[in-house]
Amino acid sequence: MRELATLPEWLDLLLRENFFDPCSFHQFAKKNVFCVDCCDSLCPHCLLSHSSHRLLQIRRYVYNDVLLLDDAEKLLDCSSVQPYISNGAKVVFLNPRPSNRSHTASGNMCVSCDRVLQDPFFFCSISCKVDHILDKEGIEALFGCLVRCDFLPFPDPDVAHMTHDPSFNPVLSSSNSSGVNAVVSTTRNHSRRKRIPQRSPML
Repeated sequence: MRELATLPEWLDLLLRENFFDPCSFHQFAKKNVFCVDCCDSLCPHCLLSHSSHRLLQIRRYVYNDVLLLDDAEKLLDCSSVQPYISNGAKVVFLNPRPSNRSHTASGNMCVSCDRVLQDPFFFCSISCKVDHILDKEGIEALFGCLVRCDFLPFPDPDVAHMTHDPSFNPVLSSSNSSGVNAVVSTTRNHSRRKRIPQRSPML
């Protein structure tokens, strides 16, 4: 059903992308950021030219791609999507995991993929909710679930463990917002304590 509808490009690509694959430009780094404005997946070394855009940091939980619930809700209504706790924060899956339903399973299940859920949730992932709305209510109802969002917080600068490049230090231009500058300052101070030479990201 999704193929027959006209989804917003950013949402369609977000749900289709293979994150944590090697970056096309920086093959030693993995893509773990999605630019909503450019509809493209990025690695941490690509961020400089997107620093004023709306960026979503993609995380991994039980080997699947997730978003922080707080970030996801800035773009679409995530009510009825079951959240999970990862590193003390609530996250939601982008796409469904393989179903854990057995022949004797009972109780609450995802209405799209039959995965067992906790009450009172109806969907195990954002994708399942999108597909269900398209199938039962249509594209206009889906657009009604989208949230106007002109700004997203800059992704967590501590991405070394995701890129397998412990010396990487994201340096952003001084023209960015004060919030981003504070992130840069914190990262630089951390680098000085670690005595890691500062260098610009490879672009």
